[in-house]
Amino acid sequence: LRLLTMASVALLMMVAPLRAQEVDPEPATGGVIKTSGLPVPRFVSLRSSEVNVRTGPGTRYPIEWVFLRKEMPVEITAEFDTWRRIRDWEGSEGWVHQSMLNGHRNVVILGSTATLYQESRTDSSPVARAQPGVMGPVQKCDGEWCQVNLGGYKGWLRRKDVWGVYPQEKVE
Repeated sequence: LRLLTMASVALLMMVAPLRAQEVDPEPATGGVIKTSGLPVPRFVSLRSSEVNVRTGPGTRYPIEWVFLRKEMPVEITAEFDTWRRIRDWEGSEGWVHQSMLNGHRNVVILGSTATLYQESRTDSSPVARAQPGVMGPVQKCDGEWCQVNLGGYKGWLRRKDVWGVYPQEKVE
C-alpha cells in the first residue's frame, strides 16, 4: 500500500507541471481551468440587460447580484468549464455563464468628465464631453488614445480616461 501511494504521488508530481500553465489558483473552487483557449484576463461585454452574477461557477451557487447594463465592459479573470469569473470597473467580481458574454469591446468613462476629441491629440477640436459611467464601443486604441463612439458622438479619448482596454494593448 505504501509503495502504491508513493507511486501515485510521483505520478502526480510529473503531471502537475504540465498543467501549471492551464490552472489559475482559486481558493473557492480549488483551481480554475482555462477552457476556452483564449487569453485570461481579457475584456468582453455583457450580452444581456439582465445578467445574474453568482458566487461560484455553476447554478448551484447563489446569485450575488444582477448586472442591468447590456454591453457593459467586464474583464474575464478566470474560467471554469462554461463559467467565467468577471470583474467590472468598480472591482466587483463574480461568476456568469459564458452565454451571457460577447466579444464586443466597449469602454466606460472613469473618474471625471472626459473630452472626446476629433483627432488623437488634445489641441484637436472637442466633439463632446462624457460623464463618468458613460459607455460605448471602442473602434481602436494605439498609444495613449482610443477611438470610440459614445452615444453617436465619434472621436478620440485618452486611454487613461476609460476602463475596458489594457494600458499597452493595441485594439484594431
